[in-house]
Amino acid sequence: MRKTSAAQLAKQLGIPKSRGLEAVLKAQLIAAVVREVGRRGLTHVELATRSGLPRTAVTGILSGSLQKVTIDRVLRLVEAAGLEAKLSVRRAA
Repeated sequence: MRKTSAAQLAKQLGIPKSRGLEAVLKAQLIAAVVREVGRRGLTHVELATRSGLPRTAVTGILSGSLQKVTIDRVLRLVEAAGLEAKLSVRRAA
């Protein structure tokens, strides 16, 4: 699968670059959670309990639905899966 940059995504969808970046970040974090859930054999119920999110929300997020999904909710899932997120910022080219 080819990675799409935030700028490319924003241009394709006709949205601000910041929204494209947000979508890419969410997708990367969710992909990491999905991999860890598979590796550890966690259920959506376990993730819901650990994160404090409804099970239906967990299932929707992990299935790829990003509608009304906040970074806060995604980060709660990252933590519930036993992961830690790291962000890097650099000067624009």
